[in-house]
Amino acid sequence: MGGSGGGGAGGVYQRTLDKSSFRLKILLGHGFSQLNFSVLVAAATGHTVVLVDQTEDILEKSRKGIEESLRKVAKKKFAENPKGADEFVAKTLSSISTSTDAASVVHSTDLVVEAIVENLQMKNELFKRLDKFAAEHTIFASNTSSLQITSLANSTTRQDRFAGLHFFNPVPLMKLVEVIKTPMTSQKTFESLLDFSRALGKHPVACKDTPGFIVNRLLVPYLMEAVRLSERGEASKEDIDMAMKLGAGYPMGPFELLDYVGLDTTKFILDGWHEMDSKNPLFQPCPSLNKLVAEKKFGKKSGEGFYKYK
Repeated sequence: MGGSGGGGAGGVYQRTLDKSSFRLKILLGHGFSQLNFSVLVAAATGHTVVLVDQTEDILEKSRKGIEESLRKVAKKKFAENPKGADEFVAKTLSSISTSTDAASVVHSTDLVVEAIVENLQMKNELFKRLDKFAAEHTIFASNTSSLQITSLANSTTRQDRFAGLHFFNPVPLMKLVEVIKTPMTSQKTFESLLDFSRALGKHPVACKDTPGFIVNRLLVPYLMEAVRLSERGEASKEDIDMAMKLGAGYPMGPFELLDYVGLDTTKFILDGWHEMDSKNPLFQPCPSLNKLVAEKKFGKKSGEGFYKYK
């Protein structure tokens, strides 16, 4: 489902008027690998990156995670050229610096990409604070996978310079970026985000500010219908998974994917949509999902979800 997770700070991107010259500054959520990867992609494609978070310890962990990921990428990219791999790693890391002072970073920035925990109040507080220090032309964007972009934009004074920019995990491999345009987003802002996505080597797709955007709006109801099919006793989870893999060509069945994504993550998304539109049959709560989450069975990350993992 590829959206925000973890806690900590948010994210910043800077683009000069020359579209060939992008400068990216990211405020990372603690332990949030997706934006580590986003930084990795940005730096490896010639962008300047500043990691911003609450403490030096968090930043050091993020930097170590980025270096480890970068070496894996370099090993594949320069399989026959170890020296080239070392040079690639060194050059990319030289483009990354760190800071714990968001205000000092954002004042000279052209694009803020937020990627903190999926909590509307926390996101709004961050955007409201950064809005005071950012330049008038600065674009704000959120990497949220489940919250309404318009609700976030309304916490700032720059609704026309606010949009969604949703990456997918793992970022180096997934080419897709959803660019979300609210009713207030200007065409100039929208095109700048399309340009930025392409500069990262991604394929942007456009979507209005609808719950779940494109991918999750189609994916989550599919996953929930699989669970309801099992709840009604019409097929076992094992047979449903096998049917979708062999019959639809999916790499993972819905129950396997739910466990991989995290049952708590899926429940959070579904609950948020239900709160926004309680009459929509696609957004109704799912008893067996709620039960597993209440029992702290979140999927692979906790050792048990719909399936058990050693």
